[in-house]
Amino acid sequence: MIRISLAASLLVTASAGALAAQDVYETEQATFRVETVAEGLNFPWSLGFLPTGEMVVTERDGGSDGLRIIDADGNLRDEPVAGMPDDVVVNRQGGLFDAIPHPDFANNRLLYISYAQGTRQAHRTAMIRGRLSEDLSRLEDVEELFAVNFDIATNRHHGGKILFDSNGFLWLSLGDGGSHEPESQNPENHIGTLIRLNDDGSVPADNPFVNGGGAPEVWSYGHRNIQGLDQHPVTGTIWSHEHGPRGGDEINIHLRPGLNYGWPEITYGIEYDGSIITEDREREGMEQPIWYWTPSIANSGMAFYTGDAFPHWQNDVFIGALAGMHLKRMETDGDRVIGRERLLEDLEERIRDVRNGPDGFLYITTDSDEGRVLRLVPAE
Repeated sequence: MIRISLAASLLVTASAGALAAQDVYETEQATFRVETVAEGLNFPWSLGFLPTGEMVVTERDGGSDGLRIIDADGNLRDEPVAGMPDDVVVNRQGGLFDAIPHPDFANNRLLYISYAQGTRQAHRTAMIRGRLSEDLSRLEDVEELFAVNFDIATNRHHGGKILFDSNGFLWLSLGDGGSHEPESQNPENHIGTLIRLNDDGSVPADNPFVNGGGAPEVWSYGHRNIQGLDQHPVTGTIWSHEHGPRGGDEINIHLRPGLNYGWPEITYGIEYDGSIITEDREREGMEQPIWYWTPSIANSGMAFYTGDAFPHWQNDVFIGALAGMHLKRMETDGDRVIGRERLLEDLEERIRDVRNGPDGFLYITTDSDEGRVLRLVPAE
């Protein structure tokens, strides 16, 4: 039985502090404060941590000036990181996406960045990497590692989440382009897929379609718009979640290569106008989600908690909600969800990204033109 939390987030106090207002929340398994680390960001999409203590933030609508640095003292630098490509397409959901440091960033200073590349009439999700200068002011030696082989003119469903797994493989999520849903069933292109690469952009020899039948970079297909991507810290399984249409947001696990996750042939959602996409909820040869939401919460970033600050949260997965305006905590037992709880509803803000901090705290970004970076710290 799924245990639904009866303990809603309760706002207890609010007082001024060095990092701005600190709200204390009592929840089912933790009592924590919410601290503002940085504010005044233009739709902050992604947050990454450098080993020297700084944070890298992308502003979705910032275009080529959207790569920002928060220093170790929590101050947002006035100047963006220079050296970004000048072909970032900013158009509704399109723009700058993830910026993730290489696992060995301390030695190679490599930063991996995904974005909508091209023009409004013909663009695609692409991924580059470059070396962040010692003074953090410039991206150098920039090279393109990957670009989707299907151009779109729509302004939605780009995917864009980047993950390094424990074996050093590089993952990138992709969407269906918003008006090209049937292409998600065609693994010959990258539309609606999850891809896996080596850290230099080359294709691993054991990818499922290296010998034909699909694009060699593709690991799985039949996805609508993957917006959350992480690796379970115990099982090692790759977890992803994706937006459904009206209903049908879902969490999937990736146990084997080459699997078809069904979109748009099967779904638990309907069109936004109420019309039926398909009567089928399942079909032979297509994977079922381990969880789905109806109505949708518009799930966004995702992170398994692995810090020490909140011992009762160990291995729980945290998911941001845009339309739902809350942080979802989902308790896991292996690759199963066994409980869930809504947090931070009182903020009444769209939550875009969720990350583990190296200090053991949980970090989130809020999705607005005056977006913030917040962190959850124990109240004791």
